[in-house]
Amino acid sequence: MELARPADAADRQVCTRLLSQALLGAATMRGGAALVGEATPVTLLERWTQPGGAAALLVGEFEGAVVGLVGVTVAAESGGRRSGLVECCYVEAGARGVGVGTALMEGAVDWSAAQGCTEIDALALPGDRATKQRLESAGFTARLLTLSRRLG
Repeated sequence: MELARPADAADRQVCTRLLSQALLGAATMRGGAALVGEATPVTLLERWTQPGGAAALLVGEFEGAVVGLVGVTVAAESGGRRSGLVECCYVEAGARGVGVGTALMEGAVDWSAAQGCTEIDALALPGDRATKQRLESAGFTARLLTLSRRLG
């Protein structure tokens, strides 16, 4: 059975491994280096697991093993609105296609709603059709493309 739950201290080692895989994979994709920036598994874990913070780290399990994770944050917007942002959703290659990613995204949506968010966004790199399709199947729609040009 697939499920998403809040990560706990016992999940730290597997989350570090999964985040290392996610960052490595993202960095090799078009636009990935800019997205990853200076992030490390340690800095991401710290951001998503701060007590009382506006962030959460959920893990996805399949047959009792943690095989995926999602990091989600909340940002305040003008007018007092709050918006969730899925910063990372990753499932090990061997565990894809069995519903773990769906459970993680549903968990991120539920957590964001519980934080008073009125919407939630998620990022997909250029050309990452699999992520775009996964997000669309979870009810997300593309509403903005951001193009960038380096100066100097």
